[in-house]
Amino acid sequence: MSGAKLINQKNRSMKNRKLLIKHNGIFCGLTVAVLVFWYSPIQTHASEHTVITDEYSLPELIQIIEQDMAALNRRYSVRHSHEYFERFEIFFTSWLGRLESINFSGLSFDDQVDYILLQNHIRRTAYFTGRDKELFHYVLQWLPDLDGIMDFINDRRYGTKPDARQIAIRMDEWTRQIETIRRQLKSSGPLLKWQAEATHYALDDIQAALEDAYTFYNGYDIEFTWWAEQPFSKLNKTLSDYSEWVHTYFDTEAEQMDDSGIVGNPIGRDEIIRRLEFEMIDYTPEELIEIAEHQFAKAEENMRLVAAELGYGDNWLATLEHVKQAYVEPGMKPELIMRLYHESVDFIEERNLITIPDLVKEVWRMQMMTPERQLINPFFTGGEVISISYPTHTMDHEAKLMSLRGNNPHFNRATVQHELIPGHHLQMFMNRRHKSYRAPFRTPFWLEGWALYWELLLWDLGFAETPEDKAGMLFWRSHRYARIIFSLNYHLGNWSPQQCIDYLVERVGHEYDNAEAEVRRSFAGNYDPLYQVAYMIGGMQIYSLYKDVVDTGQMKAPDFHDTILKEGSIPIRLVKAILTGEELQPGELPEWNFAKYIY
Repeated sequence: MSGAKLINQKNRSMKNRKLLIKHNGIFCGLTVAVLVFWYSPIQTHASEHTVITDEYSLPELIQIIEQDMAALNRRYSVRHSHEYFERFEIFFTSWLGRLESINFSGLSFDDQVDYILLQNHIRRTAYFTGRDKELFHYVLQWLPDLDGIMDFINDRRYGTKPDARQIAIRMDEWTRQIETIRRQLKSSGPLLKWQAEATHYALDDIQAALEDAYTFYNGYDIEFTWWAEQPFSKLNKTLSDYSEWVHTYFDTEAEQMDDSGIVGNPIGRDEIIRRLEFEMIDYTPEELIEIAEHQFAKAEENMRLVAAELGYGDNWLATLEHVKQAYVEPGMKPELIMRLYHESVDFIEERNLITIPDLVKEVWRMQMMTPERQLINPFFTGGEVISISYPTHTMDHEAKLMSLRGNNPHFNRATVQHELIPGHHLQMFMNRRHKSYRAPFRTPFWLEGWALYWELLLWDLGFAETPEDKAGMLFWRSHRYARIIFSLNYHLGNWSPQQCIDYLVERVGHEYDNAEAEVRRSFAGNYDPLYQVAYMIGGMQIYSLYKDVVDTGQMKAPDFHDTILKEGSIPIRLVKAILTGEELQPGELPEWNFAKYIY
């Protein structure tokens, strides 16, 4: 193996700050010990793991903790219950205490990496479980006798012979309780959307567990069946009706910030900062918006240069319109994807930028995206299977044209490698083969950031050969900066969904339906509030590292890229520590101004 000197960039003069927040309740006072380690990115270390407690190494400990959590989740399957939260509070507190008893300085390099990742993971999971607990206590008032229901469910788990007559009586009581609660809710007025959804999910959770308990006895215990069959049938239907009704029992118009029809849940500044801290990012949301606006302005200026090159003066909208009209005809999209795939892989391999195993190129494949899914994902998605977004015969004429225009070849040139190689497909392939035990630590800042970083790097290397290709790549770059701007402004309470849609149409050049789908999936779907931020911020983090260690000649590009992939999906602040060999102390991590290169 090739050898190289470690890059040792010490930042002892920088202001130190705590990596993670302290939490109320059982989490209060549990301080985090943050990893500090030394690693050569070129000279591969042997797999060295320190035996710590109970004769386990850190990778083994991670796997044990994950399996313990999975086992507890199966045992305490009713996640809307007192027992669930009480058991996991004990679990998190116990493991954090055990980790703090480990002699950090005595760990091997690999184990120091894993130590901080594990501790951050437990703290993060504990934090979000604590938030779920608060929500659970809030919706308890709209649930039937949960203690009584849990008694029945727990008796079933251990096969206790039930008092069939008494169970039938209690089922009848629970049915009447639900009917009473529903009448009370009707008289008191609609809930907020988040309250209605939380109540709905709790009811579905309880109903599934009740049905499981009933099925366990029904038909096997004849006395139980004789008594409980009719009461349970009525209870089950009442639960279903109530859950379905309460799910939509909120005033959409009252909760809408505008006429877009999109109802989300802005999380606020404090929550944004908490989530950034878990990602080991020191910037405030306002600072991230400022960074994005600065870079957005640069992308706009580049787009004007392209417009001039195409003869449109500084009219970048005319340039985008020119590019959108270059769409391929129906039926030709798969052929285009294949051509763009070969162009990007050939470009990367000719420059020896990264190691691409032959099997990665062999196993990927395509599928066509359904019209229904295109309402949420107007552009294709990827991985081992690339899902192609393109019009179908069932769409109306206007929707067909928007899909054709929004998925033109020049827009696609910027994103095929994002989805396949060296993007998501190669990432997932490597994650399954190198340090796969780190899967619990995955983060969208690494997943999406890595794929986005390649868009930045390929631009620098001249992958966009024509003005139209440049316009396509700049469109996506502007889009990713816009995601930071509109999503953070929304969660800060500064912008409405309609303002976000208009921003994407007027400033980025989206088709209206595509912009609406982008905003809808960002705020009304199942996306993490910071997911849209993760693309460009993660990309900027890796790009900053590239400039620090590859552009300066301290590492070669393939070593840089291969190392990142083999370390797994982890917070990029720790990727920096791996690549630069920082000497740090547990519990503190120097700030990283990864955006300094833009100024």
